[in-house]
Amino acid sequence: MRILGIDPGSVATGFGVVDRLGAHTAHVAHGTLRPPRDAALATRLAFLHREVERLLATHRPDAVAIERVFAGRSAHSALVLGQARGAVLAALAATGLPIRELTPQHVKLAVTGHGAAEKAQVQSMVRRLLALDATPPRDAADALAAALCCAQEGRLGALALDAATTRRSGTRRATGPRIGRVVVRRIP
Repeated sequence: MRILGIDPGSVATGFGVVDRLGAHTAHVAHGTLRPPRDAALATRLAFLHREVERLLATHRPDAVAIERVFAGRSAHSALVLGQARGAVLAALAATGLPIRELTPQHVKLAVTGHGAAEKAQVQSMVRRLLALDATPPRDAADALAAALCCAQEGRLGALALDAATTRRSGTRRATGPRIGRVVVRRIP
């Protein structure tokens, strides 16, 4: 399963693409979309919409994870951030892909184990979890973290579905300690 993570912003929108392969998650791509700073807001929003469409066509994800808007420093910056997020969401929704909206705290908790982690901690954990040679830029790291969070939840959802299916069939599947093998036993 391929997951596109997006960290929306009007100045910089981070993106990250990961593949979930069984119990492993692999890095595909990451980067930052930067609309022209001196352009009108409508032009910057059109740029974001167009570039997200291009990302979708290039990477062909199966699902998308996007960070929700949080309270900004000012009402104006929160409004502009909301508009940028809206342009991104419009491009995503046009594809019909499943979209998972995540709070920044939820993403940080999933990746670092602490919901109030600093940006540097998120960057460091993303680098470690994806075995990257270099630390990704902040916005791209946040987007990769959102994609990783979605991939983790996808694995947990698949495990829960598998557990429910095997319970109905009378067998039980359990993973072995830290080696990820599957043990199948009959339930008496």
